[in-house]
Amino acid sequence: MNTHLFAVPGKLDRATTSNGASTAWLATVGRLERTTIADPAIRVLQRAVRALPPGELRDLLRGGPLGHPAHPMLVQVPIGCWLSAAVLDVAPTGRGAPAALIAVGLVGIAPAAVAGWVDWADLPPDQARVGLVHALTNVAAVVFYSASLGARLRGCSRRGKLWSLAGLTAIAASGLLGGHVAYHRTVARHLAT
Repeated sequence: MNTHLFAVPGKLDRATTSNGASTAWLATVGRLERTTIADPAIRVLQRAVRALPPGELRDLLRGGPLGHPAHPMLVQVPIGCWLSAAVLDVAPTGRGAPAALIAVGLVGIAPAAVAGWVDWADLPPDQARVGLVHALTNVAAVVFYSASLGARLRGCSRRGKLWSLAGLTAIAASGLLGGHVAYHRTVARHLAT
């Protein structure tokens, strides 16, 4: 597959690929990068997030001691739990295991989200726009998984599975957006050196 991305550091230039789905996805993300409607809110949010964590805590949340961002590592807990719950939903197992995994994922999302917001606060405008949609998609996933857990705890297993499927779909879309931001930043940094 021939793909041309990031001809200009910091901008999604164009995508040429034999895969129509990839082209459509990259065109959609490109539109997100260029849409300025949320920029005033983004600037306010970025300033607020940058003002919150003090120096050492901010460095820890950014992954300073690790030498790389903490957010990608921290998201493994909720994503792993939620994916495992989906597998158990289709496997012949006890009913309590998927609910427990969903609950652990909901707890695990908090540190991942805080680290993600700290990273997001320093993004340039084009990537901050995509990052904001990434965050909003994560919020949708948390709402869906919360509804799933609530339904399961009330004994509505089928409804819980449907909410879980909606959450998994949202987290997959969020992962695509987050992956784009991470990949884009790496390529832009590489091209700038």
